[in-house]
Amino acid sequence: MSTLAASGLVLVGLILLAGGGDLLVRGATSIARMAGLTPAVIGLTVVALGTSLPELVVSVIASIDEQPDLAVGNVVGSNLFNITFILGLAALIARLPIRGSVVKLEWPVMFLASVVCVGFSRDGTLDRIEAGVFLVSLVVFLAYSVYLARREVTAGEQVDLTAEVQRLTLRNQGRELGLAMAATVGGVAILVLGGKLLVDGAVRLAQVAGLSERVIGLTIVAAGTSAPEVATSLVAAIKKQSDIAVANLIGSNIFNILGILGTAGLIYPLRVTSGMLNHDMVWMVGTALLLFVLMWFRKTLSRIDGLILLGAYAAYLVGLLRGT
Repeated sequence: MSTLAASGLVLVGLILLAGGGDLLVRGATSIARMAGLTPAVIGLTVVALGTSLPELVVSVIASIDEQPDLAVGNVVGSNLFNITFILGLAALIARLPIRGSVVKLEWPVMFLASVVCVGFSRDGTLDRIEAGVFLVSLVVFLAYSVYLARREVTAGEQVDLTAEVQRLTLRNQGRELGLAMAATVGGVAILVLGGKLLVDGAVRLAQVAGLSERVIGLTIVAAGTSAPEVATSLVAAIKKQSDIAVANLIGSNIFNILGILGTAGLIYPLRVTSGMLNHDMVWMVGTALLLFVLMWFRKTLSRIDGLILLGAYAAYLVGLLRGT
């Protein structure tokens, strides 16, 4: 297969992942509305996790296909891409004030999950017990986040969440449940197909381009599956909704480690290469620390901070490509 054909598979896979993820979120949101859940709860669970569906599907399929470099690289690369490239771009668009809970809750959970991920990987494998710990931790974090949100959500945040949930709710008088279930099932099917095409295309692209699956997973696959986060965060920055821009990316990183590696590792223990452990995961933890320093001293992310984050991502890519 030629490089062009392999790239085409990757592109088609990404398009299907985006469309299937949107369809699934709309179906699930509609079902949740009919079940009587509040917009705040739906927004913090179904909608928030929906942006990470492409990463989840790709890593699970890569795990099933015994492609651990793609499964782990997709998560680590997405986390790096989220914190440096996407947040850096968002900060260039508009100053991003940092609210208290980002520093007190979301960032510490993201950092702790990153450090534990490195610790679990020291023996070269993420096994099923460690994956189970990740999934249990995710359930606890989500439950606590929903508990806090129901107590502390402001009137303005409630309006934003309600508007977003209403936008995603399917409307068809008299056939709402059937339409929502069809959208959910159809979204899952499209996601699986897109994920399979993307994984197959990425493996073949690595073969014909002379790159490792680790590099492809950390760059092309990770950036492609992070497209929903790009759209959500940049639109939020343009609208001056800094809470959504920052919290969305940090929350996505938490779900990537706890939810995606947890699910993929539970299906099939994931091998972690020395390059992934000693280079990419170190950068993942390091950029998380860099973000904390930028947030802590200024309580905001400025355009200069955005340039620093983008510079960090460029430095990471240079080191990654030189290493290959």
